[in-house]
Amino acid sequence: MSLFKVFSTGILLLAASQVQSQSTEQKKPDNPAKCAHIREGKFLRVNYPESVWYMTIKDNIQTEYFNDGKDYIKSTLVFVDDCNYKATVTEKSDKNDPAQIGDIFNNKIVATQDNLIKVNMKIESSQFDIVYIKEK
Repeated sequence: MSLFKVFSTGILLLAASQVQSQSTEQKKPDNPAKCAHIREGKFLRVNYPESVWYMTIKDNIQTEYFNDGKDYIKSTLVFVDDCNYKATVTEKSDKNDPAQIGDIFNNKIVATQDNLIKVNMKIESSQFDIVYIKEK
């Protein structure tokens, strides 16, 4: 019976230490958001392998790559202020993609944390949030 008590106590201590380490590892979002992180680099999306989707931004040109880089959508970026920018679709390779040349996406960086960037994207009456991972 004492072996059972020792084992049970060990499991409880291990669980308690895991909960404590998880709570101390969680970081708070940057305050204020580090909006300049979106201006240049290579970006991935949470739960999307690079072969499915990735994006590059350089010199105010955003290029999203799909299908192992075989297809793309290219947009020009105009920054309204540090955390708000418009992306206008200028080229695309897949004619079946719903994005059309001339479409304008209004983007607002709502939060950053380390290399994560949360962007609220609006087009016409639709809006959604996307989390990008900036490669270091």
